[in-house]
Amino acid sequence: MSDVTAIKNLVSKHQTLKQEIAKVIVGQDVVIDQILLSIYTGGHSLLIGVPGLAKTLMVNTIAQTLGLDFKRIQFTPDLMPSDILGSEILDQNRNFKFIKGPIFSNIILADEINRTPPKTQAALLEAMQERSVTIAGHNYKLELPYFVLATQNPIEQEGTYPLPEAQLDRFMFAIELQYPSIAEEIEVVKRTTSDNKATINALFSAEEIVAVQRLVRRIPVPDNVVEYAVKLVNSTRPNLDTAQDYVKQYIDWGAGPRASQNLILAAKANAAIRGKFSPDIEDVQAVAIGILRHRIIKNYKAEAEGISEEQIIGKLL
Repeated sequence: MSDVTAIKNLVSKHQTLKQEIAKVIVGQDVVIDQILLSIYTGGHSLLIGVPGLAKTLMVNTIAQTLGLDFKRIQFTPDLMPSDILGSEILDQNRNFKFIKGPIFSNIILADEINRTPPKTQAALLEAMQERSVTIAGHNYKLELPYFVLATQNPIEQEGTYPLPEAQLDRFMFAIELQYPSIAEEIEVVKRTTSDNKATINALFSAEEIVAVQRLVRRIPVPDNVVEYAVKLVNSTRPNLDTAQDYVKQYIDWGAGPRASQNLILAAKANAAIRGKFSPDIEDVQAVAIGILRHRIIKNYKAEAEGISEEQIIGKLL
């Protein structure tokens, strides 16, 4: 199959996939699009939203439609790294046997990731970056495709452990979930209080998703689009001589090179699902907020004046 045909197939499959997800999830189109973009590119996503916005249900439904193995880990203050990675036990023959933890799956839902201490949060780092884990000196490869979709509650911050910047940077997208509209909430209530249960069909397989990820990486990108993405990320860094006064005024730290890489990958995937064979600057702009919002650190002045990361990024686009 040629790449042109593969992109056309992806466009139709993406639409069918969204229709399948809509059997369970009402609205949240932008959120679902960004999660799927991260999956098509092999990235991870951080879902930020108050309780009850169907974050867990959304990830579970997407895993079903993609035909992938799915595990949910509820992060708590007493969770240990071995609870995630697995541990060695002594079997009846007095031999050490490794029992795999929930991290050995295609899609990991790390629920309320900021509720567990840094030691346990760090257990995810190697898996997210290297797609492998090291336990008791042995290296175990994880099955591809592999995604971590973590959720974080922006309220109830007592007793939480904010994610360090190094780990935040490993998430391709930070996706904010908003409250549903009244019409959407009415539909949610009707669906969830009836006896009807939607049947979800798996539209992909693990091999097909890996093929999509390779297809996205083969999409050519014009030099001017790469230059735009790199300059956009560069413009968030307040310590440079070329930084705008606005950036120096409100930002403490800007985004790193991983942001530039993710902007281009996400722009490629965004172009592909719209049937385009090469991304343009509009595709970079379409994904910029989700990719940059967790990579820039505002200063006290921005906090005091109520200026959000989205407003700062909007000024730079």
